[in-house]
Amino acid sequence: MVAAGPFAPGHLGELTRIVPFDLVDAVLEETGARERRLRLLPSRVGIYFLLALGLFPRPGYLTVWAKLTAALDGLGLAVPSSKALRELRGRIGIAPVEPLFGVMARAVGQPGPAGAE
Repeated sequence: MVAAGPFAPGHLGELTRIVPFDLVDAVLEETGARERRLRLLPSRVGIYFLLALGLFPRPGYLTVWAKLTAALDGLGLAVPSSKALRELRGRIGIAPVEPLFGVMARAVGQPGPAGAE
């Protein structure tokens, strides 16, 4: 399933160009973290939010959300509350992070140098 609307590929900034939606969806499916019903904040968006939290560790949830969705300004996207973002993070859990990191670390690292394998 390809995201449409405001959460379509590319709309969440550079993260969706580096970490493809199909990879995120596969990891969510593999780890059982995919949502069971349509939500305003889908699990795949939660993964990008978790990644953004890693890139911006000091600001609060709402500031990180604003950075993540800056390209969506003017589309009328509702801003979730800190509580909604906290619940999204809790719903996804940590299970998808390790396999996603494993795939991405291999994709970016070059064979040979220490730590890339």
